[in-house]
Amino acid sequence: MPSADTRASTGGVGAVSPRAGARSDDPESTKYRPGDPGYRRLSLALFAAGLVAFGLLYSTQALLPAISADLGVTAGRASWTVSGATIGLAVAVLPLSALSERFGRRRTMTVSLAVAVALALVMPLAPSLDALTALRVAQGVAIAGVPASAMAFLSEEVRARALVGAVGLFVAGNSIGGMSGRILTGWVTQMWGWRAALAALAVATLLCAVAYAVLAPRARHFTPSRVSPRALAQTVRTHLANPLLVRLYVIGLLFMTVFGAVYTVIGYRLVGDPFGLSQGLAGSIFVIYLVGTVSSATSGRLHGRLGRRGALYVAIVTTTTGLLLSLADSLLAVAGGLVLITAGFFAGHAVASGSVSRTATEGRAQASALYQMAYYLGSSVGGTVGALAYHGGGWPATVAFSLLALVGAAGVTLYATRRAVRARRAAPLAA
Repeated sequence: MPSADTRASTGGVGAVSPRAGARSDDPESTKYRPGDPGYRRLSLALFAAGLVAFGLLYSTQALLPAISADLGVTAGRASWTVSGATIGLAVAVLPLSALSERFGRRRTMTVSLAVAVALALVMPLAPSLDALTALRVAQGVAIAGVPASAMAFLSEEVRARALVGAVGLFVAGNSIGGMSGRILTGWVTQMWGWRAALAALAVATLLCAVAYAVLAPRARHFTPSRVSPRALAQTVRTHLANPLLVRLYVIGLLFMTVFGAVYTVIGYRLVGDPFGLSQGLAGSIFVIYLVGTVSSATSGRLHGRLGRRGALYVAIVTTTTGLLLSLADSLLAVAGGLVLITAGFFAGHAVASGSVSRTATEGRAQASALYQMAYYLGSSVGGTVGALAYHGGGWPATVAFSLLALVGAAGVTLYATRRAVRARRAAPLAA
């Protein structure tokens, strides 16, 4: 069987010639770099995959008021169509990350996208809320193959110096997919109902999934490895025995609890009194997600200036300020509050998830998968409990629940700060 270097020189799809002077035994010399056709194909393919995965993951979030009205259910029950999908993803992401080691990143993502889109095409026909929720859980499990494989796919096929740009395009696909899916479904719901909205999104994501399948080049640097449940369990135990990683997982969970609660319930607040927005306008509020793209990009500078804990404190204060501002019965104040909540959340998430990658010296794929499990579990808890709080006490109750989660995040960060201070004081004595 030809080696990766040999295949690269035969002119296959996306092939790239080594740079002049590069060592033939250097694996980086045969990886894609900006300007290579394979680099463009892979980056665009992962962008399309991000559009599909995160367009579908939260596809019912903007539709919750319409689903509640049509099926005669409370906000808490309707919210399970969102929480069910994120629970499915949280449960499946670690096993699928292990399976991608055996069957390949490209194949895992292709199968995941195909199953997720197939379920999306069936979903508009769901006869009841229970059937819709069951389909959403299954869809979340299918979607998990994308975040479980995408980063590893890029890191194996793209040169290290070009990896940040490729990852950035994938993250942009996540953000734009999540935002555009909510906006599209909001306007289609206003005109033709929530079932038509799900059908429209299914067709749009089908086209994106086809684009991924056509564009994604064959993996040239993937080496299959046996899936050992015992080794996987040992790696997970090692990560969970690391106090810093556990704190980062908890912080990610708590930040996502706030975000899940706010964006699951905000549609009900905007279509109700005193605002009375249409379903389309309420869905358009998700354009604020673009703030998260900017916030994530600047979090690196914030981390460099203030350190990890300093950046987390800024994110917590920003999110808290946004929650308090959103209590006002002013549409401008609510929009401003959502901007601050979104900016604070994405900054905190970027710092916590990036710190996981830097902290884990071995088993980074599993460390990242554990973070994603905690992250999406937080989304499920936030969406469900936030909706129940709204049903019981309105928007102020949802804000109170979210503030409680932020108090937990601040407590974990403060605990870490105190440990760091004690360690610094003890260092001279130990010396």
